[in-house]
Amino acid sequence: MHKATQDAITSLHDLSAVDLLAGYRAKQFSPSEVLEEIIAHVAAWEPHIKALYLYDPDGARKVAKASTERWNQGEPAGTLDGVPATIKDNVATKDQPVPLGSASVKLAPALKDAPPAARLREAGCVIFSKTTMPDYGMLSSGLSSFHPLTRNPWDVSKNPGGSSAGAGAAGAAGYGPLHLGTDIGGSVRLPACWCGLVALKPSLGRVPIDPPYVGRVAGPMTRTVDDAALMMSVLSRPDRRDGMSLPAALEVNWKALEKAPRKLRIGLMLDLGVGQKLEKEVRDVVVKAAKAFESAGAVITEIDGILTQEMLEGLDNFWRARMWDDLSKLPAAERDKTLPYILKWGAAGAKLSGVDVVRGFNQTMAIRAAAAKLFCEIDYVISPVSPVVNFPAEFAAPLNDPAKPFEHICYTVPWNMSENPALSINGGYDKKGFPIGVQIVGRRFDDIGVLGMGKAFESLRGAQKPWPTPPKK
Repeated sequence: MHKATQDAITSLHDLSAVDLLAGYRAKQFSPSEVLEEIIAHVAAWEPHIKALYLYDPDGARKVAKASTERWNQGEPAGTLDGVPATIKDNVATKDQPVPLGSASVKLAPALKDAPPAARLREAGCVIFSKTTMPDYGMLSSGLSSFHPLTRNPWDVSKNPGGSSAGAGAAGAAGYGPLHLGTDIGGSVRLPACWCGLVALKPSLGRVPIDPPYVGRVAGPMTRTVDDAALMMSVLSRPDRRDGMSLPAALEVNWKALEKAPRKLRIGLMLDLGVGQKLEKEVRDVVVKAAKAFESAGAVITEIDGILTQEMLEGLDNFWRARMWDDLSKLPAAERDKTLPYILKWGAAGAKLSGVDVVRGFNQTMAIRAAAAKLFCEIDYVISPVSPVVNFPAEFAAPLNDPAKPFEHICYTVPWNMSENPALSINGGYDKKGFPIGVQIVGRRFDDIGVLGMGKAFESLRGAQKPWPTPPKK
């Protein structure tokens, strides 16, 4: 726990959820005090990064006041009572619209909270804002036809990544400790990589979600592994709306994070032979991470990637067809409001045959089979999250080419299709001080093991650079 010194009091927005709860319990500060500091911090940062949607400080003040009263009486209402949190645009929250990051989506209030939002609210979180995302969540970018351009706090000329763009930027900027994102190909891990955060893509079904879809999960984006585990203890609670969710018998002890790397078999996955070329500074950080685990007794073996060009192209065809299915139902005038990059990419789906699309979908099963075979021989995989250090804020993707939209997700997307848990955690920095993520992947359902590996890495990697501060006026 941070001591209640003046320094700590002036940086409440930087405290972890674990430390906030300890502070509430010890009556060192209150949820209302924490929220006020976050509101002031948002005022300093938000004009520069545009991470938030439906920001509601006054509504949050009422929730924080009620939480403060409960803590004063020694009667917190839930696991996360009084902890500030944000929720991604595409996770429904009652009575608020769900624009999916696109100007082509008709705005209508959601009838109820989606499962992840419901769990956070039930646990007592002070949900003060939604966060931005690109059109339909189909970009690893902060570029959107609906939201303002979201920028990276580490360097506002750079992209925060996506599709959980606002969540990544908010986490790096210090908008409180807990941010909820979603991930179907890397959408919590990529912004975490480029924003210096921890993000878990859980095993499929670990966190109930609505609407469910192949490979789609919701997951925590935080600054520490402990906070990610704490958030998972709430998000993973059951909800019958998700017919793909895991049974209650597979519940996890999210506090059991201690894990010794000694004698673990770890595969080091570097050059894939598909997608964008791995940049040297990223490679160096990942190799250093592997050596840190080796120094702790793990057995490191360099392994080949499991994704092939055929798999990547198949996924591209399948997702183009899926996107065009959504876009084709819109009136032409509404459809044309979609981000041009997404519209051009999705429109190509109209030219695919049914056989093309089925072959594309079948690549998800090929990826799943390849992952299962790989994990017969190893316990964990360490790899880059992204092949590139960063890219311009204004780009839709690192290559910015709708003909090659997924060249940068070759390290992340296999684990969505195979359903394995995968963690992004900051591993180091480039020569200019920009964060570079490392990915840790485990067997299906070994979410706690992956978090444990992340916790071990936090101890092994050494000191981190200070978080960015708001640009001066």
